[in-house]
Amino acid sequence: MTTRPARLLSLFALTATLLLGTATASAADLAAVLDGPQRGAANRTRDAARHPLQTLTFFGLAPGQTVIEVAPGAGWYTEILAPYLRDQGHLYAAHYPADDPREEARTARARFAAKLAAAPATYDRVVLGTLPVKAFTDISPPGGADLVLTFRNVHNWIEAGHLDDTLKAFHAVLKPGGVLGVEEHRAPPGTPLARVIASGYVPEELVIAHARAAGFEFVGRSDVNANPLDTHDHPNGVWSLPPTLRGGDTGRERFLAIGESDRMTLKFRKPANAAR
Repeated sequence: MTTRPARLLSLFALTATLLLGTATASAADLAAVLDGPQRGAANRTRDAARHPLQTLTFFGLAPGQTVIEVAPGAGWYTEILAPYLRDQGHLYAAHYPADDPREEARTARARFAAKLAAAPATYDRVVLGTLPVKAFTDISPPGGADLVLTFRNVHNWIEAGHLDDTLKAFHAVLKPGGVLGVEEHRAPPGTPLARVIASGYVPEELVIAHARAAGFEFVGRSDVNANPLDTHDHPNGVWSLPPTLRGGDTGRERFLAIGESDRMTLKFRKPANAAR
């Protein structure tokens, strides 16, 4: 006769095996999407610097989730998230307002919307909404989101003065236990706020402190997007580096040799007992 402890051990082993199998299948599905024809050639070249497979795996992306991509820009990560979640899951993209007073912001949203419309087989189920300042206005997933993801945007919200309100909006839209994943240009500890705004580099401790103040638990960090060659002291800040190369030919070879910026990759969780 099997004893109760033995049965429990067998149950734990079976559960671990099933979870491992699910994680392996999920990673394989994600790897297949990364190799998919929907991705532009220029975007593929950035994989070596941006490590999308490792980054999204660290954040806990899985089939069936409801995900909000915040400030998707031209859609670098959308090309990965949309097909991955299309048949099993939901993707919301929170872009600039259609009536943003800045022409460049309106143009960026229009181009992103055109990208979605041009490939319905990939993007027809993406819900295009609006970036939150104090709250999401047109994105409200039933039951809340599993993941809110943002890539290289925190410095903009610091400069605009609404980082705290935006983090609170993320907290509100997530379901209890939901995850906030943040990738951001990383400044050395203690970098003054004025330098943060001028350079685009943000200290990790600033992001962690503000996320905690918004109600998040800090889960952990990954150095998958670290770049030890980045000295963080370039004449045009982070925009000196690729892909922007704001300085033109001045220092171009040196900046290309450095590569993309040194980046933090941080994971936060809305407490399981938090109210939505």
